[in-house]
Amino acid sequence: MDNFKRFLKYVFPYKSYLILSIFFNILYSLFSAMSMVSLMPMLNVLFGESERVCEEPVYKNIENLGGYLKDSLNYFVTTNTETNGPQSTLTWMVLIVLLTFLLKNLFSFLSIIYMTFLNNGVLKDIRNDVYNKVTNLPVAFFSEKRKGDLIARMTTDIATIKSAFMGVLMMIGREPLTIVFTLVAMFIISWKLTIYVLIVIPISGWIISLIGRKIKNQAGNLFALEGRLISIIEETLGGIKIIKNFTSEDYFNKTFVDSTNILNKLTNKLSIRTSSAGPMSEFMGILVISSLLWYAGNLVLVEHSLKTSAFLAYMGLAYQILTPAKAMAKANYALNAGNAASNRVQYILDAVNPLKDKIDAKVLDGFNKEIKFNNISFKYDKNTVIENFSLTIPKGKTVALVGESGSGKSTLANLVTRFYDTTKGNI
Repeated sequence: MDNFKRFLKYVFPYKSYLILSIFFNILYSLFSAMSMVSLMPMLNVLFGESERVCEEPVYKNIENLGGYLKDSLNYFVTTNTETNGPQSTLTWMVLIVLLTFLLKNLFSFLSIIYMTFLNNGVLKDIRNDVYNKVTNLPVAFFSEKRKGDLIARMTTDIATIKSAFMGVLMMIGREPLTIVFTLVAMFIISWKLTIYVLIVIPISGWIISLIGRKIKNQAGNLFALEGRLISIIEETLGGIKIIKNFTSEDYFNKTFVDSTNILNKLTNKLSIRTSSAGPMSEFMGILVISSLLWYAGNLVLVEHSLKTSAFLAYMGLAYQILTPAKAMAKANYALNAGNAASNRVQYILDAVNPLKDKIDAKVLDGFNKEIKFNNISFKYDKNTVIENFSLTIPKGKTVALVGESGSGKSTLANLVTRFYDTTKGNI
């Protein structure tokens, strides 16, 4: 999680998009709850349950705002029904419902658009930083890592981080607010039912969370295996002549098939866990709704403490909570996968370049006199390749380095171009 948080710094250059997305998400969440609440006046008219308010209500203070709005709506319904008939009132109620749903979807569209701009900008900057880092790392870094694995980190893993970013930022900016506004509306309609929901939902949420505990490790293994597969392909295409010369086709085919079989099994396991998130969330939600139907039905039919219109609107609000709950569950799984991918990308960004210039280093304008090796030594890891080697090559002279394979000829050339630093001595 800590590595994933480090990528949040890429959001700051696009904070205006983030602010706009959050703003429209707030409006979306508000109208998402209002869209269901707006059904109540229409249902009251249909069922003839509207309260008659003959005197125009007067606004007193913020504490009575809810009652004032309710009385104002009932006053409009009463006067309009008496003046123009119930059909006119029903038409007005339907128009109010249509307007709230229209605004809800408009704000949803705008929030997604600005979040997309933010997400694509973050992806661009991460790609640029990773590429810049790779091009400035020493050759030794590439000898330790397979090219295919690096390609996977720079493509697949970064794309996974993008998907996780989109899911998490949308979850933070939208889903919790939708749940909060919906719960407020539910409390206003019936506090008894809402307390019941708040007891049951955490239990179902705990059951859902059990599914995703192993996703992070499985996702990390999957990314590593995909990198290995790309490496095999890269090695095969790069050395196809050697493979054919030594008739090693069967060996490489077996290696590739073994890798794809392991990848297939791991992908299936991860897909099963990830795909089960949505259905499990929906089933648990329906289980909650079913128990809620039983309890709410008693309030309507037995206790007569809840109107039919309020009951239907409440059930719509309760079902509406399922969508953000499912989104939060999926975002949690995406976060686990994104965290595994961010670990692999962060490995590149955190790689230290050991080749650093001295503080008093001088710039060489050109090659003027000679190249001189002063008693240099060099080793790869713990294996010494060159020891106490000295040589002077005057400008304009040609020197041939002759020796058996592995004696350090290529290493000397690499030291001149400073692909590596000497262990001892200087050039």
